[in-house]
Amino acid sequence: MTTRHDTAAPPTEGGAAPGRPPGDAVAAQKERRRRERLSRRWQRDLRWSPYAFVSPFFLLFIAFGLFPLIYTGWASLHQVELTAPTDMNWVGMRNYTRLFDDDFFWNAAKNTLTIGIISTVPQLLMAMGIAHILNYKLRASTFFRVAMLAPYATSIAAASLVFVLLFGRDYGMINWALDFAGIDPLDWQNDKWPSQIAVSTIIVWRWTGYNALIYLAAMQAIPHDLYESAALDGANRWQQFIHVTLPSLRPTILFTVVVSTIGASQVFGEPLLFDANKGTSGGAEHQFQTLGLYLYEQGWVAQHLGRASAIAWTMFLILIVIGIVNYVLSRRLRASS
Repeated sequence: MTTRHDTAAPPTEGGAAPGRPPGDAVAAQKERRRRERLSRRWQRDLRWSPYAFVSPFFLLFIAFGLFPLIYTGWASLHQVELTAPTDMNWVGMRNYTRLFDDDFFWNAAKNTLTIGIISTVPQLLMAMGIAHILNYKLRASTFFRVAMLAPYATSIAAASLVFVLLFGRDYGMINWALDFAGIDPLDWQNDKWPSQIAVSTIIVWRWTGYNALIYLAAMQAIPHDLYESAALDGANRWQQFIHVTLPSLRPTILFTVVVSTIGASQVFGEPLLFDANKGTSGGAEHQFQTLGLYLYEQGWVAQHLGRASAIAWTMFLILIVIGIVNYVLSRRLRASS
């Protein structure tokens, strides 16, 4: 009986293992390198893609927000005219100190305050009432909610022109209704308080529905268990609104108050278009000239860009104060809740 002795085959050239072609090792190495490159690319994409997505906002903000803000602050420290915007003469805080002695500035500030109060308080109260009604199950509720945004979507120019006709002295519908009720007609465009009420009416009409939808969204987020518990305790609808709805809406109410205050400080289009002469003086005696109109008058009519820049930065500082007050109040509300 013979015994068979198998001997190993000699290694091939290149040192490759027997039975495995040399191309497989090269292909595996290429595949590993490709996966490493893809892994590094995926890590870079994961790290830098969020910055790429938000970069358009920051680029636009720098170009149209931050740069004008800084340039306006720099121009407010100079005497510069619209006819020669590159010729700047350093005057320091002179443009700001002149504002404190400017009667027209204080008149515009008082008009802005009164118009803001007359427009903001009724606006938010009406918005709260409308939201409370829409919060119940009504037929065609979607139609009413969409209709609330119609004034907000309407052009300021179109709305202001309609209200100019309504508040006309001789043929306006408002004076016709007052005369029908036995009240003497009012000169809505030339008297101080009637003109401010008329301008405020435009603002109230335009923004009430917008704030009503904000309140409605906040009301729908209130848990129904709170209302059921209040009903079991014997609370009626009015008591539920006072003791359940309003406390739950405190952060939202604070938000709308702050936003409406900021908007009231920047009122421009309504008084501009309500003026019979379509000027920036806010009436013949500046009776409804706001800070926005006064800024525009100084910058583009009187061509004093330095003084207009000082007014703009004063308004900006006022908004910062409003923001600080909002922050303090919101912290106290969160602490109390």
